[in-house]
Amino acid sequence: MANTYFTEDHEWLRVEGGVATVGITDYAQEQLGDLVFVELPEIGRKLAKGDTAVVVESVKAASDVYAPVDGEIIEANTSLSSDPSLVNSAASGDGWLWKMKLSNTGQLDSLMDEAAYKAHIG
Repeated sequence: MANTYFTEDHEWLRVEGGVATVGITDYAQEQLGDLVFVELPEIGRKLAKGDTAVVVESVKAASDVYAPVDGEIIEANTSLSSDPSLVNSAASGDGWLWKMKLSNTGQLDSLMDEAAYKAHIG
């Protein structure tokens, strides 16, 4: 069963078997407005927590999406290249950004669960 975690920077991670699927929250996509471009990460790239993983551009601004934990990119959501609006319409589903193999599962302990995240955006 997958566990879902949230960051203060409005990313979500769905973790299953040492692999995290990462995206931005519905709150984040609402703040950004309509996305027009997603710069996807390279497969095999190693990320440390806090590194910029993806850049999303909306009609308002460009924003960095950070690695919520340490790991290695194993997949990018290539359907966003032709349809970045998937992030707006399905932020926590088909609009995921990348998948990463976790290198330190202990870092998950510092992230929020859904109830804590909802309180954070309050």
